[in-house]
Amino acid sequence: MQIVTLLSDFGSRDQYVAQMKGTILTICPSATLVDITHEIEKFNVRIGAFVLAAASRYFPTGTIHLAVVDPGVGGPRRGLAIESRRSMYVGPDNGLLIPAALRDGVKEVYSIENPCFMRSTVSPTFHGRDVFAYAAGRIACGARLSEVGPMIRDPVPAAFPEAAVSPGRIDSEVLAIDSFGNVVTTASEKDLAVAGFKTGTKVGTEVKRRVRRLDLVRTYSDAADGETVLLIGSHGFLEVACNRGSAAQRLRVRSGDKINFKNGRGYRS
Repeated sequence: MQIVTLLSDFGSRDQYVAQMKGTILTICPSATLVDITHEIEKFNVRIGAFVLAAASRYFPTGTIHLAVVDPGVGGPRRGLAIESRRSMYVGPDNGLLIPAALRDGVKEVYSIENPCFMRSTVSPTFHGRDVFAYAAGRIACGARLSEVGPMIRDPVPAAFPEAAVSPGRIDSEVLAIDSFGNVVTTASEKDLAVAGFKTGTKVGTEVKRRVRRLDLVRTYSDAADGETVLLIGSHGFLEVACNRGSAAQRLRVRSGDKINFKNGRGYRS
């Protein structure tokens, strides 16, 4: 039994996800298909990359992760099959797969070029079905990743940048906003240690030229109802959260906006 996960920005209204699943199951009827999500913001590769990296590490070793957020479909971008130390990743070469694969430890990266790993007729607008799902189905039923095409050394870099960290300061970006309105940033728990920010202290949080002094807490319930705070989410990244409210609405931010953190001394609340 081979587990294949699926992630996309296709939503659940149309036939696209079902067509990918049907393609995989036609090739490999014994595959177990698991949806991570199909509600990634349309065309937002960085959010897809974050969600894939956050979810993939909780699946068993040997899982195949099929991810399609592909605004460049039909263009010159390559299709990739990546072998990591824990898993396999299939999808477009646009940075979507790289954060998850790097977290696992990348072993080899291949460009999908072998016609045996795609439909005989490939739609220029739906590689998710005709290339990536087809390749994932073949791999799920025992094909080697090395058969998909040539090994490459230059995949497109990760879809979101690492934070810039120095003592007393972290310069980062809004990475994603979850359904609770929590604002996930590109700053990690490790970055907090380098910057010298500790739980129980106040951190100056700068968004759109406004600085707020926010408590760095352990969990949501450490804040009063309606209070905006900082904490490390279960995904390992620093987030701005509002207990029983939406931090995103309060900060009026979206993915890609700058958000910086500074030593909290000297800033007014």
